[in-house]
Amino acid sequence: MSETMNTSVDIGGVRLANPVMTASGTFGYGMEFDEVLNLNRLGGVVMKGLSLHPSKGNPPPRIAETSCGMLNAIGLENVGIDRFIKEKLPAMRPFSTKVFINIYGKTVEEYAAIAERSEGVEGIHGIEVNISCPNVSAGGLAFGVDPVAAADVVKAVRARTSLPVMVKLSPNVTDITEIARSVEGEGADSVSLINTLTGMGIDIHTRKPLLANVVGGLSGPAVKPVAIRMVYQVAKAVKIPVVGMGGIMTAEDAVEFLIAGATAVQVGTANFVYPDAAEKVVDGIEAFMKEKGISDVNDLIGSVDV
Repeated sequence: MSETMNTSVDIGGVRLANPVMTASGTFGYGMEFDEVLNLNRLGGVVMKGLSLHPSKGNPPPRIAETSCGMLNAIGLENVGIDRFIKEKLPAMRPFSTKVFINIYGKTVEEYAAIAERSEGVEGIHGIEVNISCPNVSAGGLAFGVDPVAAADVVKAVRARTSLPVMVKLSPNVTDITEIARSVEGEGADSVSLINTLTGMGIDIHTRKPLLANVVGGLSGPAVKPVAIRMVYQVAKAVKIPVVGMGGIMTAEDAVEFLIAGATAVQVGTANFVYPDAAEKVVDGIEAFMKEKGISDVNDLIGSVDV
């Protein structure tokens, strides 16, 4: 990076060296990628979703390739927050990249309990709250599709931690700005979007769904125009930083999100295709800035000419 070029951004109190993060569920616990890229080059890493107790996830098949993307129904398999802190997190502490944990629960109290266990833990710089999970007390309706339920989760998490709180928004709603404003009102420091779109595939030869779970989350380049639109809308609706994701494969994709209003981006499905994708996006953003004579990446944020 040129000495006269600033690539650092602030997302709700967390200063990133550059605006490129990895998306939860696509980058393991971070160290899995240590041999294929320089973790120190990334602005931030988001851990795979963590629950209060270990989870085995859904039965296979859990992943299916689609045109310009993939369907997944992993079911948030993970080691649980306690084992993560004890067994996984220590390996990430020597790196300069910021570490966010991604948390989920079946009840508001589960979210709050995970947040509380993360408080004061060395090496955790922020919490991303996945509200695209079924609320068992509301008959399985996802927290993220109801502004009141979403706000309840954020309020409970905010009460248990002083860590910066990022809320990951679901695109499977009528008006995503309503959800964004509701979580901002309860203390979210930033929002990230979009989570996967609900999708389904069928094997025409067996007439069975491609996923054992029947439906799953669609991600990859196919969802990018939807993600860009929602990032643009949310960035205009809230005062907190927006972290954009959805189909980012290249630096050009990432820059598009920044121009739409994102302060930072997350690289997700691309990690499965090109394990060093996130680092290449960092390099590409710097090259773009140099080519265009841009000295501060923040000048790109929200610069769309509408």
